[in-house]
Amino acid sequence: MPEYVYKAVNKNGLVVKNRVEDSSKQTLIKRLKNNNLLPIDIIQVAYGGNKKNRTAKKHMTDIDDIMRTANSSNILQGRVKSKFTVQERINIALSRSEKITNRDLIIFTQNFYLLKKANFNNIHALQTIADSTENLSLKGIIQDILAGVEAGEYMYTTMEYYANVFPYIYINMVKVGELSGNLTKAFEQAIKYLESTDDIKSRVRKIVIPNIVQFVLLIILLVVATHYAIPAIEGLYKAVGTTATLPAATVAFQKFVYWFESIWYIPVGILLAIIAGIFYYVNTPKGKYNFHYFKYTMPIFGKLIFSIDFSRFLKSMLLNLENGMRIQDSLEVSKSVVENFVMLSMIETSINNILMGNSWIEPFEKSGLASPMIIEMLKIGMQTDLTEMLRKLLEFMDMDINHTLEKIMKVLPEITYSFVGAVLIFFTIVILVPCIEVYMGNFMLTAAGIS
Repeated sequence: MPEYVYKAVNKNGLVVKNRVEDSSKQTLIKRLKNNNLLPIDIIQVAYGGNKKNRTAKKHMTDIDDIMRTANSSNILQGRVKSKFTVQERINIALSRSEKITNRDLIIFTQNFYLLKKANFNNIHALQTIADSTENLSLKGIIQDILAGVEAGEYMYTTMEYYANVFPYIYINMVKVGELSGNLTKAFEQAIKYLESTDDIKSRVRKIVIPNIVQFVLLIILLVVATHYAIPAIEGLYKAVGTTATLPAATVAFQKFVYWFESIWYIPVGILLAIIAGIFYYVNTPKGKYNFHYFKYTMPIFGKLIFSIDFSRFLKSMLLNLENGMRIQDSLEVSKSVVENFVMLSMIETSINNILMGNSWIEPFEKSGLASPMIIEMLKIGMQTDLTEMLRKLLEFMDMDINHTLEKIMKVLPEITYSFVGAVLIFFTIVILVPCIEVYMGNFMLTAAGIS
C-alpha cells in the first residue's frame, strides 16, 4: 500500500505533519477531511507491497519472541515515528522536485495504448505501468487512478483531480473513450494530440525564443549605449572644440530615454492597468466568448486553431458513431473535448436543432468559420454514410492542418526576423553611426577649422 507524508491544518489552525499508509491520495484526502483536517501538502514517499507475500527476513527473531522477554516498562507507548530516515528524506526531496513532463505523459499514454492493444484490462495495464514508472509523482497518480478503477470508477474521474498534470483535452478524450466503449482508440488519439502539441510547441519555441532574446538584448544595448557611449562621444566633441554634432535620431532617442526614465511609473502603471482590465474582461462570460472568437479569427493562427478544434471534435464524434451512438448522443459526449466557448455554443445549437427536427450541420455553416468543403462533405455524409464520410473528411482536414502549419512555420521566422531587423537598423542609426564617425575622425577636421 502506498505511504504518504502529509501536512494539514486542524480546526485550531495548527499545522500537523504525519506519515501514513492509504490506498490512494484521493481516499487519504477524504479521510483527513473527515477528521477535520485541511490538507496542505501530500507527498508519496514509498510503496508497500502485500505483507502476506513478503518472505521473512533472515537472521531476525520473531516479534512475539522478543515481546515475551521485553521489559514493558522500558517500551514507549505509541510507536509513532518522530524522525524520518535518510532514505525517506531523499524520497521526499525527490518527489517535491520531480516534475511530470509532457514526455512522461506521452510515455504513459503510449504504454497504456500498447497494453490495451495486447488485450490487457484497465486494472492490469495500470498496475503494470505503475510498477515500471520511475517518476515518483507520476507513479503516485497512476496508483490513484488504479485505486479508482478498482473501486468501480472511470479513469477520467480520477484524472480530473490532477488537472495540473493531464490537459483538459486529454482528460475528455479518455472520457469519450470510456463512455463510447473504445478506450484503445481514444488513447491512440491522445498520443497524436500530445505528440502534435509537443512538436508544435517545440518548433515555435525554436523560432520565437532566440529572436525574443536578440530583441531584448538589442533594447538593453540601446539603453546602455545611450547612458554611456553617447555621453562619452559628446564629451569628446566638447574636449576638442569641434562643431560636429550627433545625428538627429541619436539626440531624439537620448531625450526620449531620459524622459521615459523620469516618468517611467506612469506608462508602466497605465500598461499594467490595461493588462489587468483585459484579464478581468476575458474572465467574464461575454469577454471569454469574444476572446475565444478572436482566437478563431485572428491573423495567421486563427484558421489553424479552429481546424484543430473542429477536427478533434469530429474525431470524437466518429469514435462514438462507430460504437453505435446516435448523432444527438454523440454530439453530447463529444463536446467535452472542446473548451472554446464559440465551438461549444455551435455544438449546443446543433443538439437543439436535432430536438427541433432541424439540421445539426446548420450552426457550423452559419458561423462562417468552417470551409464550404467541410460543410458539403458533412451534408453528403448525412445523405449517404456519415461514419465513412467523417473518415474521409478527417483525412482531408489532417492534410489541410499540416499544410497550414507548414505555411505558418515558414512565415513565422520572417515575422520575428522583421522585428529584430527593425530594432537592429534603429540600433545602427542611433548608436553605431556616431561611433563610426568618431572612428573615422572627421570631427577632428572641424575642430582644426578645416571644413
